[in-house]
Amino acid sequence: MGIEAIKLVSGGQTGADRAALDFAIEYQIAHGGWCPAGRLAEDGPLPARYQLTETPDGNYAQRTEWNVRDSDGTVVLSIGETLTGGTSETVAFARARGKPVLHLWRNGGPAAPELELLRFIRDNGIKVLNVAGPRASQAPEVGAFVREVFEQALAAGHAGS
Repeated sequence: MGIEAIKLVSGGQTGADRAALDFAIEYQIAHGGWCPAGRLAEDGPLPARYQLTETPDGNYAQRTEWNVRDSDGTVVLSIGETLTGGTSETVAFARARGKPVLHLWRNGGPAAPELELLRFIRDNGIKVLNVAGPRASQAPEVGAFVREVFEQALAAGHAGS
């Protein structure tokens, strides 16, 4: 199963979340997820083009947990191997719920992260994939890394079909 056959969800924060949503919109891949009430993000309210549902309050942790809960698995993308803050919390929520989680990082991570991602989707029967990672203010390069991984996964999925 390739990237284009699944639904991508995230919380809509800048950085990794937003890059995944922008990728989904550009390639006409189903997307969604939960965002805090008021469509909160570090750069202001999340634009309407992102088809996310607001949680009852503005709690970032609630949207993070609900995106983990409502997906089949979570991929976390980061620049380095160490995770902090909400990104680390995402992994903890996934483990607590017994949901599969994959961490891909750019600096010293897997040589072919796009193939790891496709394997994770296939091996876990993922139909709804939660995408998480640091916000842009914490990792300015993460959006480009997310886009690169997803574009390469899309190309690899087409090559393998």
